[in-house]
Amino acid sequence: MAVPGRRNGMLDEDEEEQDALFQEEEEEDVDELLETESDTPPHLRDLASASELGDVDALRRALDNLSGSIDEPVEDGDTALHLACLYGYLPCVQLLLERGASLEVKDQDGAIPLHDACASGFTEIVEVLINSTSNPEAVKRMLESVDVEGDTAPSELADPNTEARRILEAAANAM
Repeated sequence: MAVPGRRNGMLDEDEEEQDALFQEEEEEDVDELLETESDTPPHLRDLASASELGDVDALRRALDNLSGSIDEPVEDGDTALHLACLYGYLPCVQLLLERGASLEVKDQDGAIPLHDACASGFTEIVEVLINSTSNPEAVKRMLESVDVEGDTAPSELADPNTEARRILEAAANAM
């Protein structure tokens, strides 16, 4: 007896079609989740997403279309700069600083972006943050900034024998 001519999932073509279907469903689920479950205000979703994913082109577009403050919290009290520092996206950090993001803006835990860069061990970002201001008082405030847990940026470093620690100590000694 002959089997009807339908696919059984054994061909590469079937897998490709199935993958495309799942990809489409996944994208719809993510979009729906962003719209219904997110604590991110609608006008800041593109900014938050680009900062979290490190998509500098999408971030540039989001900033060009931004109708609020660049320092407005986008997710869980974090600003776009906090997110870019936390996830280690140096080009995004640089763009946000060029566009006027504050180095001293605090999240809901009282942490500044420098805390996030130090806690995550992103040395280049630590250096960019410290060197992005020529105001020694601003550097001093950043180094002495304490979050709700009582931590300063230098104390956020997991390993005290790091390049980030050297950068922070050099900045502190230069004051």
